[in-house]
Amino acid sequence: MSRAFVKEGDGDDSTGDLPELPISEHPNYVTPRGMALLRSRLDDTSRRLAALDAEIAAASEDGGGERVGVKLERAHVHRDIRWLQARILGAITIAPERQPADRVAFGARVELIDEEGHEHRYRIVGEDEADPEHGLISWVSPLARSLHGARVGDSAVWKRPAGDLSVEVLAIEYG
Repeated sequence: MSRAFVKEGDGDDSTGDLPELPISEHPNYVTPRGMALLRSRLDDTSRRLAALDAEIAAASEDGGGERVGVKLERAHVHRDIRWLQARILGAITIAPERQPADRVAFGARVELIDEEGHEHRYRIVGEDEADPEHGLISWVSPLARSLHGARVGDSAVWKRPAGDLSVEVLAIEYG
């Protein structure tokens, strides 16, 4: 008989082996705000785990047993906690006041103007803090890499999927 038709186990392990969440190959540089956000996420996730454990305990006491969805969610939460702990343990906090005030580096708020006359404002942050829609770009993004070390008045080429765009640095600020 084909193994495809043989039932494995008793069906109580609905979590399977969840793959670990990927960890970036880059150093985990974080701003002080980025570190606080990671810790806050870990606290929230730990509280969620405690709530799930309480739900499982209550279901066991009532004789209802564990719900499959709760076990799966618990496995996901455990995985998230492992990922957050790894990111926090590997984090390198970069204080903005330790950066060169006259050059673009990690933590800088940069004001740019492109060749079409459009102004852009970004802050260069860690990968976990990045949120381009809110002006927070990762230090490993093409724009941040092209701006690294630039001074006010310098130009850089922003390599984008939509095509390269020349930008000029108008202002640099830290803090």
